Amino acid sequence: MFQSPLRAVTLALLLVVGSVLLATCSGSRDVLYVQEVVSEAQRFAGQEITVDGAYVWRPSQAENPSISVLALGVSTLDNGLDAKPIGDEIVIWLDEFPADVTTDLHRPGDAVYGFVRVTGVFETGGGFGPNESYAHRLQVIDAQPIERVQYIEHTIEDRSLGEGKVSFFELQENPEAYNGQRVTTQGYYFWNSVIWVMAEGIAVEETGSSPQPMGTPIWMEGFPPDQSAQLNVGPNNSFVWGLVEVTGTFQTGGGFGKDGAYQSILFVESATPLMNQ
Repeated sequence: MFQSPLRAVTLALLLVVGSVLLATCSGSRDVLYVQEVVSEAQRFAGQEITVDGAYVWRPSQAENPSISVLALGVSTLDNGLDAKPIGDEIVIWLDEFPADVTTDLHRPGDAVYGFVRVTGVFETGGGFGPNESYAHRLQVIDAQPIERVQYIEHTIEDRSLGEGKVSFFELQENPEAYNGQRVTTQGYYFWNSVIWVMAEGIAVEETGSSPQPMGTPIWMEGFPPDQSAQLNVGPNNSFVWGLVEVTGTFQTGGGFGKDGAYQSILFVESATPLMNQ
């Protein structure tokens, strides 16, 4: 497994840029900021208001409940994972945030986050969200992204790879035919310290950050670390991805990989980067 010294980083630059953007976009003092609303909560109680801030959503994990909040900003790891709202006390719980807005935000795989403008009815006094642990809530009426994240998709073609090789799509469509066999195939390798898989494609933000596998990936074990350096490597070795040809034993039947969520697995014997071929 490719080892990574992941470190936590705060998106300070993003927050600075975002503040300028928010001020420019507002054009009116009718648009508020999270810190304004929280500091004068009683003043806005029961009112319909519009607030600019950083939306952060995460599903429930282990003993941690899900979150859906508007905050001052966001902190993440170098690979974009583990997004957390900045400012524990300066957050507003959001009810009914529209799902279609999230397609324009950062989606690193374990969360959704980005700067948004939200209109809704503000409430204060506590007892909101999971475990009634939030002091403020906004019943969302409308939400719009302020930053729109653009993605670049890298995908393989559904074609024959030549004698003695099996296409990734063939493995997915007829897995039982290759169960327990040694196969050679091609696809996009992806690793981010949490998962390592082969996928039909990778979606990457225009900045090159937060890559994510596309389609239904195959879990991988034994990818040679020395081949990772020839692929796309994230800051501080936070992620690796690239087009590869691998040979290994294929198994199917479910229960593989992280949380047993993967239907098939490849036990890799050898791998060849195809980035420059």
